[in-house]
Amino acid sequence: MSKHNRLPPGQRLITDFPVLHYGEIPSINIDKWDFTVRGKVKNQLRFLYRDFLSLPSIEIKSDFHCVTGWSKFDLLWKGVQFKLIADLAKPYPEARFVSILAENNYTTSIPLDVAMDDDVIFAYEYDGKILTPEHGYPLRLVVPKKYAYKSAKWVRGVEFHEYDRIGFWEIRGYSNSADPWKEERYERDST
Repeated sequence: MSKHNRLPPGQRLITDFPVLHYGEIPSINIDKWDFTVRGKVKNQLRFLYRDFLSLPSIEIKSDFHCVTGWSKFDLLWKGVQFKLIADLAKPYPEARFVSILAENNYTTSIPLDVAMDDDVIFAYEYDGKILTPEHGYPLRLVVPKKYAYKSAKWVRGVEFHEYDRIGFWEIRGYSNSADPWKEERYERDST
């Protein structure tokens, strides 16, 4: 696929990796950090960082599309597939959405069927190195097919729901579907 075909409409290709987020970069005490899974699941889960790192991992190479209009190609991530966490938690049939819970009360949500894509991971490495704090250390979600505000930084857990619970940016008018190929940047774009 040519670079032109990989660039969603309204985006420009960049080579650096800008750091954008709301609020301060949290100070993480990794000895007290945990990742929890709760909600409409058979198995509530809790992982310490070392436990999370011991889970089977994969590497993916994906493109990254920021709602502000830039894209970066071929980012290399390493982490745990969302679908592995879901397999361990065993969501009930009525669970159709997930909320991603992060530091600073940040949340975002995606439909469970989107989260189950092969390329959706909880990443702890970027470009062969442990994530830096500004890029989400110790854990961030990566959802390549959505605008980057769905790829939450500083993730602490996931909650499975029957109904959608829109997140931090979506409450503020950003599109809940966040499809870069349809330029669904703001809620009015996806109506």
